[in-house]
Amino acid sequence: MKTLVIYTHPNHQSLSYSFLQKTLQGLQENSQVEEVQVLDLYAEAFNPLLVFNEQKRRRDMHIDPELEKHRKQLLWAEKIVMIYPIWWGRPPAMLLGYIDRMFASNFAYREKGGLLPGGLLKGKTVVCVSTMKGPPLYPLLLLNNAHKALMRKALFSYVGIKKVKFFEFGGMEKPQGKQERKLDLIYRYFKTISH
Repeated sequence: MKTLVIYTHPNHQSLSYSFLQKTLQGLQENSQVEEVQVLDLYAEAFNPLLVFNEQKRRRDMHIDPELEKHRKQLLWAEKIVMIYPIWWGRPPAMLLGYIDRMFASNFAYREKGGLLPGGLLKGKTVVCVSTMKGPPLYPLLLLNNAHKALMRKALFSYVGIKKVKFFEFGGMEKPQGKQERKLDLIYRYFKTISH
């Protein structure tokens, strides 16, 4: 199983980084995992800004040479793991910018003239690991699960990815947030996961 881990947090001393380390540890100990690539968006200084002008046309996003390496990563991966915090009820702007630039027409999906496009990334699976300061039920009760709807329905389903799993950990800044238990859960999950 070829696995691409996309990490989105500017601080390598953060809890999100601890989740990245536990994810990688679990993947390294998993006999089903053939290879792992890590994309650290902040460390790489990924440019999340969309630019459309006479030189950069929207219809050419899928062949933008600046993003060729990242397109190859997404095509290569059988499993995509995204690790990020929830800020203001949604993923960081850096990750959303990556999504804006990478999941382009004629790369991630193709218009078919109907209500929904044809997803071009079928067969892949996704795991989203996110942390937030707010209570665990905050996204469900106050935001109507906007984060999960955004990722599962508006993004992954649109590009043909049907199997999406979420680990959404709330109350992570509290002393009783059970961080160690949740880190161990992630380690054990990735140690035993199969495609």
